[in-house]
Amino acid sequence: MTMNIEQKLQELEDRIAIRELIDQYAFCADTRDAHGQTAIFTEDTNFEVYMDEKLPTPTQVISGRKNLFPVFNDLNQYLSTMHFNGQSTVKLNGNRATATTYCRAYHLKVNEGLQKLMIAGIRYYDIIVKQDSQWLFAERKLKVCWIESR
Repeated sequence: MTMNIEQKLQELEDRIAIRELIDQYAFCADTRDAHGQTAIFTEDTNFEVYMDEKLPTPTQVISGRKNLFPVFNDLNQYLSTMHFNGQSTVKLNGNRATATTYCRAYHLKVNEGLQKLMIAGIRYYDIIVKQDSQWLFAERKLKVCWIESR
């Protein structure tokens, strides 16, 4: 099936909006905007953390947008963080999309004058939906591939 110009434009707009959503998550994390970070999830969202991507069972499961705030607010334990999103593979299907995004996350703590840096290699596996013309995370699985401490 060939797409007309309007359909092609809509797909491009959706792809850009999805990438901006993915990047907004990282920006909110690094600026400690836990409210903003929470707002980019659906009301009935499912957020899962896997501290080891090879294990089939998540380390932490959070159901519902209202329960996300403490998870994102926990980043305040760090003096600074920096999340760099790399490649994203997005598959669009109307008002629904799946995405896999690579991320390198830097977490800096200072204890008694000593800097401790934790660097994580992360892959995000997302289900993203368009609600009221806005793309939101319906499901986000954060899978840690490796952690390096310096």
